[in-house]
Amino acid sequence: MRIFLIICFILSAYSANAQVKLLTLDNLDKRIAQGKDTTYVINFWATWCSPCVAELPNFEKLRLANLKKPVKVLLVSLDFKSKLQKGVVPFVENNNIKGEVFLLDEPDQQQYIERIDKNWSGAIPATLFVKKSVRRFYEKVFTEQELKKTLLNLK
Repeated sequence: MRIFLIICFILSAYSANAQVKLLTLDNLDKRIAQGKDTTYVINFWATWCSPCVAELPNFEKLRLANLKKPVKVLLVSLDFKSKLQKGVVPFVENNNIKGEVFLLDEPDQQQYIERIDKNWSGAIPATLFVKKSVRRFYEKVFTEQELKKTLLNLK
């Protein structure tokens, strides 16, 4: 029995760590290119950003919504890489976030900001909607209804 509990504990710790992966912008671009018929909703957030944390449940609801088109919600943390294990992973676990969560692994903040959207001031929360060649970027807090409406209005 004791061995079984130890194995369960180790497996649960491993699965928690697997919830948050490092992501480069090149990897993000490849991911988007692979999902030709998929609309991507990419939210940029951080554990220390109160408005970001407040809107995360809306992205979880969108992820679970029964929409008529394929949608992938990607949550990209802008926390420091050094905070992955002691900050981001516990945050994801404690807030029961089940969607795809990444930590952005890019050394040059100004470069990735301009690459995501040339008009991005760097403020978060920020969300990028991508449907084929259509890209819409917003620096704002989204309600659940606003997310669905924006998604449906992508042309």
